[in-house]
Amino acid sequence: MALARDARRHSLLSKLATNDSHGENSPYFDGWKAYDNNPYHPITNPEGVIQMGLAENQLCSDLIEDWVKRNPKASICTVEGVSEFKDIALYQDYHGLPAFRNAMAKYMRKVTGGRARFDPDRIVMSGGATGANELIAFCLADPGDAFLIPTPYYPAFDRDLRWRTGVQLVPVVCESSNDFKITRFALEEAYDKAQEDNIKVKGVIIANPSNPLGTILDRETLTSLVSFINEKNIHLVCDEIYAATVFKQPDFISISEIVKDDTNCNLDLIHVVYSLSKDLGLPGFRVGIVYSYNDNVVSCGRRMSSFGLVSTQTQYLITAMLSDDEFVDNFVEESGRRLASRHKVFTQELAQVGISCLNSNAGLFCWMDLRPLLDNASHEGETALWRTIINEVKLNVSPGSSFHCPEPGWFRVCFANMDENTMNEALQRIRTFVSKSKKSAKSRRSRSSLRLPMCHLIRMLGPLIPLFVMRLLEAILAMVMHI
Repeated sequence: MALARDARRHSLLSKLATNDSHGENSPYFDGWKAYDNNPYHPITNPEGVIQMGLAENQLCSDLIEDWVKRNPKASICTVEGVSEFKDIALYQDYHGLPAFRNAMAKYMRKVTGGRARFDPDRIVMSGGATGANELIAFCLADPGDAFLIPTPYYPAFDRDLRWRTGVQLVPVVCESSNDFKITRFALEEAYDKAQEDNIKVKGVIIANPSNPLGTILDRETLTSLVSFINEKNIHLVCDEIYAATVFKQPDFISISEIVKDDTNCNLDLIHVVYSLSKDLGLPGFRVGIVYSYNDNVVSCGRRMSSFGLVSTQTQYLITAMLSDDEFVDNFVEESGRRLASRHKVFTQELAQVGISCLNSNAGLFCWMDLRPLLDNASHEGETALWRTIINEVKLNVSPGSSFHCPEPGWFRVCFANMDENTMNEALQRIRTFVSKSKKSAKSRRSRSSLRLPMCHLIRMLGPLIPLFVMRLLEAILAMVMHI
């Protein structure tokens, strides 16, 4: 009955709106729902779920708040800034405020250490990186076309890039044996497989720094990617929204730095997605951009950006903030210091209980190796472990399968979206869980070692005791082994 009702409701909507390409039927989003239904609070709900599945940068919110207090003119909703209210509240050009684009270009150059320049006239606005990724997919590909994307990758790419565009994502399989690095062999293999399946490949999409790995791509890998896409005459889209979250060496290298001196590169194939959601910790401001070296993409993207513009009020405030060189320099330095400190404490505490993480130097998360805790080395075993962590340990961490990781047992855990007390509570829950898991595993091994000689003994006694007694002994032994 309920299924019939749902079917009738769906029939009233478009197939595009109701298809499953949104990607939200995933443990990644299920974990968020578990948190929403029972959120942790140290006073009112100390047994609730702690949110460790959300990549938010809350470690420097105080610096932003302090700047806002010291710069009341930057907002049109204050007594000091209200004189600009009328002009800012009226319609603006789709290109965005010139001062905003200049400030963004300047900030992006600073994030790359001044090694790459960005032309303000190539900046296309969008509502966060989500809108920017969809916009570039619309511009570059037709429904049914595909992008190659290295695994593991951000789960919401399935929604952002595919749902309303009809674009496909073809995984480029990367493995833990070489720290999930992108190889030319894996790229060629994925490309050839798509060709065999009659799928038209329009480009490669990468996240640098990587979400969920927290690693950056080195110069050799970036150069190899540029060479690959030029040979195939396909696009390269680089999502660089974690560029300023790099907290230790080696330094971040933007694709813009790689291509600036490459005379053999067709710049029409190079595009960058950027946002202030992660680097400045402002996801609610929905400041996203596409930076393209292709004039036609810039022109087309600006026409499309009318569906997801950044509000002029936000542009006005961000312009003032990013134009304050002293603030920006201090923020980037302090953010890196705080991220490095949190990452060090978090990974060292995990190491104390035997949990290792992929060696990383960027992002707001760790790629945690829980393979030793799997009852069986499969995605089913990973899902069972994830459900235990969600329902019993009350931590929302994201299983590797939701990131399309081919190897079961890896989990992404976020560490920058909580205060120190909450982090300590989360670590204590992890310590308790791992301790119990080790004791349980030891008990299982002991019972298993006991079962073999007992079984042999029953078989040896078989000729000497009645059949029904032997069957009874076997049943009792089986029950004991499962206690």
